[in-house]
Amino acid sequence: MATTFKERLKSVSLIFACGTALFSDGYANGVIGNVNTLLTRVYGPAELKKHDYSRTLSSLGFAGTVVGMLIFGYLSDKIGRKFGMMTATGIVALFSGLSAASAGAHGSVGGLLSMLSAMRFLLGIGVGAEYPCGSVSASEQSEEPGISKNAQHHSMIDFGFVISSFVPLVLFWIFGDNHLRAVWRLSLGLGVIPALAVFIWRLSMDEPVRYKKDSMKHARIPYMLVLRRYGGSLAAISFTWFLYDIIVYPFGLYSSIIVDRVTGGSSDLQIVLGWNVIINLFYMPGTIGGAFIVDYLGPKYTMITGLLLQAVVGFLMSGLYSHLTEHIAGFAVVYGIFLSFGELGPGNCLGLLASKTSPTAVRGQFYGIAAAIGKVGAFIGTWMFPPIIDAFGGSSSTRGNTGPFWIGSGLAVLSALVTFFFIQPLTTDGMEVEDRKFREYLESNGYDTRAMGLPGTESEVTSVEEEEKNIEKENVSSV
Repeated sequence: MATTFKERLKSVSLIFACGTALFSDGYANGVIGNVNTLLTRVYGPAELKKHDYSRTLSSLGFAGTVVGMLIFGYLSDKIGRKFGMMTATGIVALFSGLSAASAGAHGSVGGLLSMLSAMRFLLGIGVGAEYPCGSVSASEQSEEPGISKNAQHHSMIDFGFVISSFVPLVLFWIFGDNHLRAVWRLSLGLGVIPALAVFIWRLSMDEPVRYKKDSMKHARIPYMLVLRRYGGSLAAISFTWFLYDIIVYPFGLYSSIIVDRVTGGSSDLQIVLGWNVIINLFYMPGTIGGAFIVDYLGPKYTMITGLLLQAVVGFLMSGLYSHLTEHIAGFAVVYGIFLSFGELGPGNCLGLLASKTSPTAVRGQFYGIAAAIGKVGAFIGTWMFPPIIDAFGGSSSTRGNTGPFWIGSGLAVLSALVTFFFIQPLTTDGMEVEDRKFREYLESNGYDTRAMGLPGTESEVTSVEEEEKNIEKENVSSV
């Protein structure tokens, strides 16, 4: 049956609401880097080091994100996608505002830094919650009537990172060197605006059709049966996400090297903040290009393509490091290409694979676990690479600087091999077919599926074979 314009507009607006939430999270997650630069200028590096601020902030932010991914993965499945998304957005809005308002008793710098770290932990819960709630819901909405079945990609979070680096620069232009406190507080506080806009937008949204028909909100989840069928896929996707985050997060270390070399060690904030915008812009060609490529190659083969191209560039950077760094602008461009290929492949595709490989009943938990394991990789990589650099001669030596590129490129090749051998390609309408196969699998193992789905929703009982024939008919008719 043909869909009405109103139904199509509603589905598109719901996908856009999920995407703008990822933008909000990208902003909240990315802005803290420039805020830390500003805090160093305001209070001095010695004061921040005395309170072990950098280590505390990164550890608490990581912990909050993992907690949000795991807890809201479960809540997304058992209470609902809308509940998870509304709560996540509310958390991001509330603690973005409280982060901006951080203060210590009697003007204590230590108290201010402690409060800011605590607020970032709580904000991290909201950021982590958006992964198994917003991303999962966006993927489910993409298979509803009126939406192109080939349109399946996520790029808004990278755009959020770009804006999070641009806003502090604009605020610095407005307030200048003498009002850096206003710059860092407003940079954090402005994160409230997109979060509140998404919160209001989501008030009228409904649960995705897939969740209504196949959730286990009112049914016992047979975890052993789920693990038997999907454990291998979960392990493969989690491992590739782990490897990707080990590669991508630590290589932020090189942005500071590039900025320092290009600017000749300049301490001018306008120059430092401006180059941070450029570094973040490196991600956009990859994520936008990947958004088109994935519609034709599919997530699996787009991911393999991106990983192998990233590995080639990484190996070239390692071998030609001395020559490239003689012309630092050239090194910056090649480094940007290295980052772009990472976004083209795993950056665009991991979320899709995690959300569309599992059945609706446990999709939030599947996605949350995979994303949390990836975040563990980011944490390990951030702590692992500095000692590796030191072991190879330090950041002042060629060996020390090329070591991480050799390792990162090798991990990219390993990730591509795991993807090729252990991850299945996705198909259009794959969620619907997988939900039917999952029902048949449960029933063949003696599980009563009558409690699945939300009350008042017509349960789907068509056989998998019949559904696949219907999809073939639709494809033929569209041709």
